[in-house]
Amino acid sequence: MSAILESYAAGRWFRAADDGEPLLDAATGEEVARVSSRGLDVAAMVRHARDVGGPALRSLTFHERAALLKALAKHLSERKEELYALSVRTGATSRDTMIDVDGGIGTLFSYASKGVRELPNDTVVLDGGLERLGKGGTFVGQHLYTSRPGVAVQINAFNFPVWGMLEKLAPAFLAGLPSIVKPASQTAYLTELAVRRIIESGILPEGALQLVAGGAGGLLDELTVQDSVAFTGSAHTAGILRRHPNVLDGGVLLGVEADSLNCSILGPDVRPDDPEFHLFVKGVVTEMTVKAGQKCTAIRRVLVPEAMAGQVAEALAARLAEVTVGDPRDADVRMGPLASLGQRDEVRKAVEALKASAEVIFGDPEGASSLDGDPERGAFMTPLVLRARPGATEPHDVEPFGPVSTVLTYDGVEEAVALAARGRGSLVASVVTHDPQVARSVVLGLAPWHGRVLVLDRDDAKESTGHGSPLPVLVHGGPGRAGGGEELGGVRGVLHHMQRTAVQASPDQLTAITGRWTTGAARAESGVHPFRKSLAELRVGDTIGSAPRTVSLADIEHFAEFTGDTFYAHTDAAAAARNPLFGGIVAHGYLVVSLAAGLFVDPAPGPVLANFGVDGLRFLTPVKAGDAIDVTLTVKQITPRAGADYGEVRWDAVVANQDGQVVATYDVLTLVAKTWPATPAQEA
Repeated sequence: MSAILESYAAGRWFRAADDGEPLLDAATGEEVARVSSRGLDVAAMVRHARDVGGPALRSLTFHERAALLKALAKHLSERKEELYALSVRTGATSRDTMIDVDGGIGTLFSYASKGVRELPNDTVVLDGGLERLGKGGTFVGQHLYTSRPGVAVQINAFNFPVWGMLEKLAPAFLAGLPSIVKPASQTAYLTELAVRRIIESGILPEGALQLVAGGAGGLLDELTVQDSVAFTGSAHTAGILRRHPNVLDGGVLLGVEADSLNCSILGPDVRPDDPEFHLFVKGVVTEMTVKAGQKCTAIRRVLVPEAMAGQVAEALAARLAEVTVGDPRDADVRMGPLASLGQRDEVRKAVEALKASAEVIFGDPEGASSLDGDPERGAFMTPLVLRARPGATEPHDVEPFGPVSTVLTYDGVEEAVALAARGRGSLVASVVTHDPQVARSVVLGLAPWHGRVLVLDRDDAKESTGHGSPLPVLVHGGPGRAGGGEELGGVRGVLHHMQRTAVQASPDQLTAITGRWTTGAARAESGVHPFRKSLAELRVGDTIGSAPRTVSLADIEHFAEFTGDTFYAHTDAAAAARNPLFGGIVAHGYLVVSLAAGLFVDPAPGPVLANFGVDGLRFLTPVKAGDAIDVTLTVKQITPRAGADYGEVRWDAVVANQDGQVVATYDVLTLVAKTWPATPAQEA
């Protein structure tokens, strides 16, 4: 008897006392492991996450959490071969395994990068700009995101035992939420190995990650208003979860990614000799055969113009005939088995349902041919293409979760969009066209029904990641039948786990709460130029007010000649006088900004190392010859960079004229040394 998988619960590995249920190799039918969670104390797991994991995570800034994700990604990258070796037992080919294992690790890297580049080195995220709530500016509002003191439970499907866990873990971890992972038992041995290597590394704080190997028992019974559940699986199971009392009435947030009848549409402009025709056929075949079609994003419906149906069917058959099915240990195999014999039975039942309004035009539903393997013990199945009859309903209702696609025909773009919408909401659709008007019409028609739309043509094909590849920076989820959930999407996936709150306060109080200087808050002028202060010495609110500088006509003329910006408002007095906005010659906006820099910059060597950008530049009042401008520069935000001798400082810049009218506002972004005088490393 094989070893029983262990759960990681409340800081220790737990093994059930019973023999568990056998988990079989998808290709050979041999027992890989056994699984059981009998006796597992899920209540203790939830307490451990809340009392140990949560506080440890929330004590870290986003940048510190991101650094741990990056370290974890590197750690798992060094152990990929071990994961690869076990992945083959799930029926995965080497290509399938890379999508799962490397895709999961890549998601960790992506979120680590996003955490540093797009989130503050803080525990609070500001959402949007400041809202003035009173005329005097002493009462203002600001939306902000904070971490919830809860637990993120993930319940995953069998098809991606590594990626499915890591793509949910990364954004939740960045958001400060500990995770409890419940993988599908069928392939849980691969998830358990990945979790074991993560725990052994000691990279994540204790309590940040726990694992349920086997049934979840009463896990949802232990969740409360600050907790969330992210589920990937069948619509049937999703319905059971939605009806749980803690979801219905207890405030537990439930995100669902469920069955999805994704489609790919061949544009009416495409002809058999066009590159797009071959891209379309290749895309459909890829989605049918990668993971043996066991992907929530796989193409189930192939929508083609009526006149092209025969040629598309022939091209699909020719390409699929070259696909070798068998044991993925054989290097010549391009498509492995389904995850289990039971899963194959489910797909065959779905095909029988589809045959009520469609006929099989390629493949054998009962065939189990394989290059190297026993079709009685391994869940082998040939790819199947069906062609639907006019008015067919089953292809829009029945999802065969395997290597099966159905060809449907349309007459005109409107009908193609209407057919796609009959899926009642999907994760992804693709349209293959080189006609921009077709692309616009189809995308705008598909968008309300899909979480992601790929427009594929000869121009983007080389770099395209394909129809079925969720990316960390783009949202993954879909409306309606697809579950209505949303994951990934870069920082959106992080904020999804956090609480957005509107805070009303005075500018000074809001500055203290957010750690970012708020317009109207007190400024601190110490007499020391802020550019002479290192990052360790700077404080939010440090300010310098400059002396005035008169802008002359000669300045404007010189700037126009020097830069080549001879727009009439700067060079033609008569034409400028007729401009209703200016009424005469005005200074270039960028001249104003350049002169402002000269007013606030301290030119001597010091802790300010570089200016790396300007954000939110707005020109509010024209500057005419003879106007005098001055600048008020205030430290708005300080962000130390981990592992570097410098950090980022955001300065609030306000340029005003002699009448006190604001001429321009913007943020200046600089890199400032953490200490000064420079260390040898900084000087190098």
